[in-house]
Amino acid sequence: MPPDFDLDPQGRRLPVKIDRTSNGEYVAPPLTPTQRLANDLAHEAASENARRLGLERRAFLITAAGAASTLAACNHAADALGERGSRFAVPEEAALDDAQAKDTLAKREFIFDVQTHCVKPDGRWINGTAGERWRRNLTEVFGQAARCGEGEYDCFSAQVLAKEVFLDSDTDVAVVSALWGEPSPTPIDYAAEAREIVAAIGGEGARALIHGGVFPQVPGQIETMDEKAQRYGVAAWKMYPQYGPDGTGIFLTDPTARAMFDRARALGVTTVAVHKGLPLPGLAYEYSSPKDMGQAAVENPDITFLTYHSGFEAEVAEGPYDPEDPKGVDRLIKAHQEAGLQRNSGNLYAEMGSMWRHFMTRPQEAAHVMGKLLKYFGEERIMWGTDSIWYGNPQDQIQAFRTFEISPEFQERYGYPALTQDAKRRIFGLNGARVYGIDVPAVTVTGELAERRAAYRAEPNPSFQTYGPKNRREVLALWNAHGGRPG
Repeated sequence: MPPDFDLDPQGRRLPVKIDRTSNGEYVAPPLTPTQRLANDLAHEAASENARRLGLERRAFLITAAGAASTLAACNHAADALGERGSRFAVPEEAALDDAQAKDTLAKREFIFDVQTHCVKPDGRWINGTAGERWRRNLTEVFGQAARCGEGEYDCFSAQVLAKEVFLDSDTDVAVVSALWGEPSPTPIDYAAEAREIVAAIGGEGARALIHGGVFPQVPGQIETMDEKAQRYGVAAWKMYPQYGPDGTGIFLTDPTARAMFDRARALGVTTVAVHKGLPLPGLAYEYSSPKDMGQAAVENPDITFLTYHSGFEAEVAEGPYDPEDPKGVDRLIKAHQEAGLQRNSGNLYAEMGSMWRHFMTRPQEAAHVMGKLLKYFGEERIMWGTDSIWYGNPQDQIQAFRTFEISPEFQERYGYPALTQDAKRRIFGLNGARVYGIDVPAVTVTGELAERRAAYRAEPNPSFQTYGPKNRREVLALWNAHGGRPG
């Protein structure tokens, strides 16, 4: 079972996290004025609304009204500072009416999280120099380590992933994605074990899928694909093109990448998730750019490419699409456009892991980044992912996206489509289900899992904790521990 959690009995943590935590792959910039004001307003509202309802702060914050109150505070902050690009569709009354808040935030969609992570607590990664680096990473940088006993790593385990994602959130199905490094903290046999642990919590059908990590720039890696596909039944491959034993990466148009794609075809596993954006310190910047994604998609029309993180860069403030000087997500959009790909068609997808979490409380930027992806990729080529468990449970990301709207003003000014309920259903899960061949009715949470989730939520006790480095010093400590490169 997962270790005890720091449950914040004084109610100091908000149910929708407005902070600068990263997943360890980038330095999160300081909070914006809007975020700082939203934090202040949310804490003030939590105290006042709890008092009006006769509840302690913690008791209020774990209710649906507590989440609605926090989202409403984000709206108030944006309004106060003149940011009109987006808002959360949360009625003001929901902050004091738990029934209305539950109705507003209720699950209506099939949710398929295509990017989650866990770490094998007693894996081979613990030993040797690489193990020392990873131990420093996990214990000195990621705040989640406070939930582990000394010298233990159970708080990063598949059991914790199962709790955070499947009991603490509305997720129906998830992918356990591979991590960089040799040996990896998530070896393929542990990913398969995680799949079984998730299956054991109940429900029919394939509740979790797994990736096979492949670094074609590392000698012998392509040869490992056969066992990963045939013995472990991976559903897709995961690439980190910027990673290499000497710090040199590859482009997706290089011969080594093409050899990997040929092997994927031969094995019949033709979905490839690629880490793009979030340039990793100590590694060559250009290999993190998504500029090669469009060309790779056109050259390999039978391979489905998922652009993990959508090419975003934390230090880039997202605005209208600028093809003349593309940065952040614009680089992916330009690659898509130059390849001649059309909206809602083709084999190239944008994935939202960490990207949405970073922008969801930055209203102007969130409107631009989602508006641009909807305008150019289309609602059928955007895929939901959260990068959990690096941030704790993903329910706040789900609730924020569920209620998020792009303003009519931004739709008219920039030509952004509306983020409709139909578009959200596709992004939340239907697009991923199509790519991965998921039978949605068979895996929508019902039966045993629904009963366990309902029983668990009858007396909810979420930690609202977030994990990961929260400033430049902590991220640099992580990368110094790795000798300037991952793994």
